[in-house]
Amino acid sequence: MSTSTLKRPWGLNALSTGFVVLWVFAAAFPFVWTVWGSFKVEADFFSRTTWWNAIWGVKTLAQTGHAFTGAGYYGAWVVRDFWQQAINTTIVTVCVVAISLTFGTLGGYALARSNSRSTFWVLMIALVFRAMPPITLVSGYLLPFFELNVWGHLPTAIIVLVAINQPFTLWMLHSFFLSIPKDLDESAMVDGCTRFQAFRTVIMPVMLPGLVTTGLFSFLLAYNDFAVTAMLLSQDNLTMVPKISSFLGTVQTEGNVMYAVASVVSATVPLFILVMFFQRRIVSGLTAGAVKG
Repeated sequence: MSTSTLKRPWGLNALSTGFVVLWVFAAAFPFVWTVWGSFKVEADFFSRTTWWNAIWGVKTLAQTGHAFTGAGYYGAWVVRDFWQQAINTTIVTVCVVAISLTFGTLGGYALARSNSRSTFWVLMIALVFRAMPPITLVSGYLLPFFELNVWGHLPTAIIVLVAINQPFTLWMLHSFFLSIPKDLDESAMVDGCTRFQAFRTVIMPVMLPGLVTTGLFSFLLAYNDFAVTAMLLSQDNLTMVPKISSFLGTVQTEGNVMYAVASVVSATVPLFILVMFFQRRIVSGLTAGAVKG
């Protein structure tokens, strides 16, 4: 059969290409529009006269003398101390990912190599807790946190986020460990390794794609969380997402909306860079987990 007969009709190629272009435009437009608008003043970006003001920056030029301004970023990061929320978010996400992966890796490996019938029920119980809305779990923590006088501090949010995230981490890593043959463990122990040495030196390097994938999902849960951090942290210890919400408030104040827009861009850019940097490992990790998961 000639290669010409294997080619798709030009109409199908045009349709598929047009669909991809349309999908990319629809997915990228909100973020690109927000980034563009973050360098305008509120009167332009939220103009009720015409949306062309947001493009040309008529009011921005009149107020600042330039078509673009960084007033929103200055107001958010310097005037309203958004840098503090960025530090809080970094602390929370790093701790949640580290703790979740540590316990999830050890627990997932133990369950994957266990022949006990209770393994199934442990995973089922974890799945039930993962299916529960996080807000229902948060309400159960409030009273003891108030009584122990630990409400409002970062460790309280870290504990709850780990508790919410741990079942998901356990399930994913358990699935990845199942895709690794037990022969690797046995061969390493025949060569003189202990069980833990086999786990650390033989299994974990093979598990790296799955570890990166699970770690990224854990990072996204902690980084993007609103319900837990908004309810358990004081105003001084808020992370970025609830702080962005506080910029809007119930009463609109001049400039606060642009602080929120600039903060949204500031919080989204690191996620975009992270996903683009780890995209290959994410795909390989998900593919590896799908073998047994």
